[in-house]
Amino acid sequence: MGSAFCLLMFMFMRFLLLLGLTPFNLMVAKSSSTSFSSMQHSLCHDSEKSALLQFKQSFLIDEHASTDPSAYPKVAMWKSHEEEGEGSDCCLWDGVECDKETGHVIGLHLASSCLYGSINSSNSLFNLVHLRRLDLSDNHFNYSEIPFAVGELSGLRSLNLWNSLFSGQIPSELLALSELVFLNLSANPMLQLQKPGLRDLVQSLTHLKQLRLNQVNISSTLPHELENLSSLTTLFLKECGLNGEFPINIFRLPNLQYLRVRYNPDLFGYLPEFEEAIPLKMLLLSGTSFSGELPTSIGRLGSLTALDISSCEFTGKIPHSLANLTDLTHLFLSENNFSVGTLSWLGQQTKLISLSLRKINAKEGPIPSSLFELVNLRYLFLYSNYLNGTVELHLLSKLKDLNGLDLSSNRFSFLNYNKSTNATFPKLKTLGLNACNLTEFPDFLRYQDELEWLTLFDNKIHGPIPKWMWNISKETQEVLDLSRNFLTAFDQHSVVLPWSRLHYVRLDSNMLKGPLPIPPPSTIQYSDSSMFGQLNQILLVLDLGSNDLNGPIPETCTAPNNLRVIDLGENQFQGQLPRSLANCMMLEHLVLGNNQIDDIFPFWLGTLPHLKVLILGSNKFHGEMGSWHTNFRFPKLCVIDLSDNEFTGDLPSEYFQNWDTMKLTNVSNGLWYRQANTRIEMQGYTTNFPYNYSMTITNKGMQRFYEKIPDIFKAIDFSGNNFIGQIPTYNGNLQGLHLLNLGDNNLQERSHGN
Repeated sequence: MGSAFCLLMFMFMRFLLLLGLTPFNLMVAKSSSTSFSSMQHSLCHDSEKSALLQFKQSFLIDEHASTDPSAYPKVAMWKSHEEEGEGSDCCLWDGVECDKETGHVIGLHLASSCLYGSINSSNSLFNLVHLRRLDLSDNHFNYSEIPFAVGELSGLRSLNLWNSLFSGQIPSELLALSELVFLNLSANPMLQLQKPGLRDLVQSLTHLKQLRLNQVNISSTLPHELENLSSLTTLFLKECGLNGEFPINIFRLPNLQYLRVRYNPDLFGYLPEFEEAIPLKMLLLSGTSFSGELPTSIGRLGSLTALDISSCEFTGKIPHSLANLTDLTHLFLSENNFSVGTLSWLGQQTKLISLSLRKINAKEGPIPSSLFELVNLRYLFLYSNYLNGTVELHLLSKLKDLNGLDLSSNRFSFLNYNKSTNATFPKLKTLGLNACNLTEFPDFLRYQDELEWLTLFDNKIHGPIPKWMWNISKETQEVLDLSRNFLTAFDQHSVVLPWSRLHYVRLDSNMLKGPLPIPPPSTIQYSDSSMFGQLNQILLVLDLGSNDLNGPIPETCTAPNNLRVIDLGENQFQGQLPRSLANCMMLEHLVLGNNQIDDIFPFWLGTLPHLKVLILGSNKFHGEMGSWHTNFRFPKLCVIDLSDNEFTGDLPSEYFQNWDTMKLTNVSNGLWYRQANTRIEMQGYTTNFPYNYSMTITNKGMQRFYEKIPDIFKAIDFSGNNFIGQIPTYNGNLQGLHLLNLGDNNLQERSHGN
């Protein structure tokens, strides 16, 4: 047994030698490990540990304080002095970084940590004077001002306060952080950088590599001092109220890779001649007033992955040199003033994911076949060009990742597809085929179950809406527009609108007949016999005007809802108004004119706090309007049309006296129109889907359709009734009115002697 033991020991020692280890090495390693462990436990300074715990206690943990789906409260596991064990070493705490030599806290990484509460200069955070990196992004600091004590953190090299709900003027003390190389204050729209301003900041923080100030209120020109920041790699100044001329040498900064100045409409400039060495990867100028021609040398920007110059004022032809930008993943050229040209430069950019060419004056002709070779495309928008011919939709089957497609408002003679297209057509989230000469619903729609946005307006689709249309994309659909076609009916007896996420639906300007849709039994829990019972939760716009729908208007708003617009005008609805309309507390625009509604004046609508437009003309309303009551004030009413009904009794002078918004004369810096906006998120991009409020009203003896309603427009039309009495003299107090029509009643002018 002894020899066996010796043999085993010999083999074990030989194994250790092969590994380069000896028992001495093992002892040293164990000793070192113990020593290192001991050193780690001695790293944390008590004063800094205390400051961190006080910082933790100064905030609430609120899961809604952060927007990142992966957010979690990093400070939750920070332990107090009384607690023992490994967790008491602050250098091991989540989000805390310590210097390995000194043990001082040099980094605090608390992005998306669900922190909620205000912060000021007395906060213990500012006792951590050795901090080099501070990240408090994506928390909720309750619109605090950035504390002036931030200037005490003189060693900071990185400061990230993105999307943390700070407000007020950025303190001058922040400009003392001369070591900063990274500064991100973006997505704090209530922050201001004015006194001090952007010039002061740039002059003070000369080592900056990344400057991100998206949505900070700067409201100034861009200082030429930016051209001196030779280390700058990233400049983000989206939606900052910038104005004046863009300093052209910023484009020539030797290290600049990412430039974003989108949505500054008063910022103008032009693109320079580009050199080969420029390292730009992202150039986003959309929504500015940049103009001039795109230089041919733009094709030298070989590193460019994203180019967005949409909604600018560029002119001339789109240069063919764009074909050289083969690393592009996002290209947006929409809505400029380009000359008519071809799309022959397309086809080489095989990495493209998003391509938007709306209103670029693409030359008359078919969609080039090379476009269908861009097999990585997810979004393709060719809206409103001069493209024509037959579109072979089966070619889109090559684009297997396609999510969004808009071919609207071109001059296509036909969209050609066959049954085999159905199986291979990509699953879309957005589809626009407006004004495409469609005469029927494309059959491939039957197999689209992920659509969020479907618009087919301004076509020639005729006949009933097929049953299968009500079964597509039930869980995802948010926008549906079938207006301005020749639709006649719902191809089933009991129409079910099943889309649980619908925000926007338009079926107006068709030839629809019959009753309004009703919900399935599963929605009865929201409201018995109600229209759109389940959809009321999120629906913003309900427009079924200009059809031939009949029957009573069902109870629409028995559940809480966000409806802004109800337009059922120019139909054949009968009966009384459903009293549940009084529950539509967000309603701004109610159009029920040109029906056969038989009811008294709906004074109870006066409780709606946001109602601005009320159109009840050309119905069978009757009786006296009754006395004014403070509980039914119509506090925001700007337009009311009761014309061509059967109202009787005295002209309701008390109403005129108390409609305060009619008395106001608006002073505006520009012409704005009343709208409801639906916003859809697509791959990080937000798309607005505006709905312009519209109405028909008699003005100066002529019936006029207002496709858009100016925000300042105010009108009263009580004409064509049987009101009696004298025209009150105080109508002159309604100074904000643009239209007052009391004609065709039994009114008498008040004599001057009275």
